[in-house]
Amino acid sequence: MQIVVLGTGYVGLVAGSCLSELGNNVTCIDVNAEKIAALNDGQVPIYEPGLTDIVVRNRREGRLSFSTEAEPAIAKAEVIYIAVGTPSSHDGRADLTYVCQVAETIGNAIQNPDVIVVCKSTVPIGTNKMVKDIISARTDVPFHVVSNPEFLKEGAAVRDFMAPDRIVIGCENKKAGERLAKLYAPLVRTGAPILQMDIASAEMTKYAANAMLATRISFMNEIANLCNRVDADVSQVRRGMGTDPRIGKHFLFPGVGYGGSCFPKDVRALIRTGEELGISMRIIESVEDVNEHQKRVVVDQVVDVFGPDLSGVRIAVWGLAFKAQTDDMREAPSIVIIEALLKAGAVVAAFDPQAMDEARHTFGDRIAYGDTAYSVLEQANALLVITDWNEFRAPSFAKMREAMAENPIVFDGRNLYETHVLEQHGFAHRSIGRKGSP
Repeated sequence: MQIVVLGTGYVGLVAGSCLSELGNNVTCIDVNAEKIAALNDGQVPIYEPGLTDIVVRNRREGRLSFSTEAEPAIAKAEVIYIAVGTPSSHDGRADLTYVCQVAETIGNAIQNPDVIVVCKSTVPIGTNKMVKDIISARTDVPFHVVSNPEFLKEGAAVRDFMAPDRIVIGCENKKAGERLAKLYAPLVRTGAPILQMDIASAEMTKYAANAMLATRISFMNEIANLCNRVDADVSQVRRGMGTDPRIGKHFLFPGVGYGGSCFPKDVRALIRTGEELGISMRIIESVEDVNEHQKRVVVDQVVDVFGPDLSGVRIAVWGLAFKAQTDDMREAPSIVIIEALLKAGAVVAAFDPQAMDEARHTFGDRIAYGDTAYSVLEQANALLVITDWNEFRAPSFAKMREAMAENPIVFDGRNLYETHVLEQHGFAHRSIGRKGSP
């Protein structure tokens, strides 16, 4: 198929590259000329395992191209993906400016009858209808709008696209839905379902899924905070809960709160949609409140140990991205934590395997940066573990202890370490919801 993808962010770049991997001819469009030039040179602007190999291979074999010129590609397209950003506006609503702009471009440029316009961006309920109206006002060429929400996890996006749990297709025209299902058929040979439904239900499915996952995270963080007060161990509680098949074991790890480009934005958008329709989304509102509070739990632990004035306290931070296997720092807990430490007077040095460039854009010269995890520990009074990168899971505690100041303490925001092991190496230890971590 001849496919155009409008937008080369996480969703657009992964979708376009993976579709070309299936043998389709894909053109990815973006208004950022510098990004397009880099992609045409095989330079992928985001860190996503496996993505660079796919981009380079399919560019070389002629199935994948990148351009700033949308109209010529749209004119030849059989399927057009909308994969532009929908950031939160000041009031929490999804900003649909870019969606509207590309819908206008599509309407002015489509030529193939029955072209399928696929909304891959996460958009509020009713957006696909709006897209259809915008395009219809600009063309007499028959077309179909389909809602096809993405369910990609940053850090595992390529794997999720190529081996999905399910594919959701929301459409008004059955034949258009079947054509899109045929495009995805190579991805579901192991039996993952392709779920066809109405457009509004497809739009809602995306928000409901992300809101549920965010709810599980905030729920476990609240349980962890209560475990601190009753001398229970949240790790044991998590195991006891997760073995119940009605609950399951996924997304039950407590920590420093969720971040990234999806959960915070989608939770807020769902709340605002409810407000607009006169429905109070009380559970989802609490999920957001709990998450914002959780980002400060580690800071409260630091203050409990060192006092509110952190002047002269040297603090090392491991992990800046909102999760492992990505360089994304959008709404990362590390930002809230480090800003609070700096405000209290602390001296901060940080390391992340992939997010150092993003961190420099965020913090500038207000913190120090290390080339390795151990380099930021020099004479540090404390270590904060914020992101659960694999290389942080089994460090040399002896090497850490040798680098750090006297009486060091580890604030373990991801519960990676056992207290008795750290104590054997001369560390105090605070974690999230485990015994001995008030």
